[in-house]
Amino acid sequence: MLTSKQIRNELDGVEGLEWITALRSDSIRKLIESGDVDRSLFDEHDLAEITSPEFPGERLIVCRNPFLADERARKRVELLKATEKELDKIVAATRREKRRLKGQKEIALRVGKEINKRKVGKHFILTIEDDRFAYRRDEAKIAAEAALDGLYVIRTSVEADAMTAEETVATYKSLSTVERAFRSLKTVDLKVRPIYHRLADRVKAHVFLCMLAYYVEWHMRRELAPLLFDDEDRAQAEAKRKSVVAPAERSDSALAKDRTKQTSDGLPVHSFRTLLADLATLTKNRVRAGEATLDMLAAPTPIQSRAFRLLQLNS
Repeated sequence: MLTSKQIRNELDGVEGLEWITALRSDSIRKLIESGDVDRSLFDEHDLAEITSPEFPGERLIVCRNPFLADERARKRVELLKATEKELDKIVAATRREKRRLKGQKEIALRVGKEINKRKVGKHFILTIEDDRFAYRRDEAKIAAEAALDGLYVIRTSVEADAMTAEETVATYKSLSTVERAFRSLKTVDLKVRPIYHRLADRVKAHVFLCMLAYYVEWHMRRELAPLLFDDEDRAQAEAKRKSVVAPAERSDSALAKDRTKQTSDGLPVHSFRTLLADLATLTKNRVRAGEATLDMLAAPTPIQSRAFRLLQLNS
């Protein structure tokens, strides 16, 4: 989310402000080419802290996720094979006896359509002539990309005595929580937009109320986790994880909820939205008998009663 230009122009020199971000693939490639990153770093551990003259006074934490590496390698092979299958059809079309495909422009249009569809054009060396088309893999570029498989580099200004390498990586990976909050604010639940206000103070008030609503939602999710697909035993989930670089794990109780679609006490598991919809069915009825009126709440269902107890509310 932060570029080098933003760091240089807006963050450097600001007292008390530290930052954590990640390098882009082109910067990681330069580190590999310069020898700052070597595969031997990951013989025993899946992360290593390095320095580079390109980033003076900053910490670089190189991480390698073998699961991500395998997935990217597999996907690349599939995309290359699928593209070659279509390119072979174009080669055949330039050689057939009837209605032969010819002309550089016409051949290039067909080829471009196929390699752009899967975004692997950089991995092929193409020969396009008026009456001939040939291709071969660019093994050097494929190898260069493969060298990045599973690698990512965390870049930070936070000192090592304030945050370990593992803590820094964990903090960066918590960005997924921020992204989920933005989705909730923008489109899913709270929907900041459209804003119909015109005055600046009213726009700020509108955004503030949406942020406050998300703050309430965040706390509600934590308390209601036993009724949701959310993981309520985060300590066990984290203990099952081999390292901070490895994919996140789910606790045994969360896996049981995923499998049975029921809580430990036999109630149906909800998403946050469907649970709110369920709670919204609880009605308040006003009963009139002559001059007297009486407000009565409908009897809550078992799941409503459980939700109110978790929220420490009287049902």
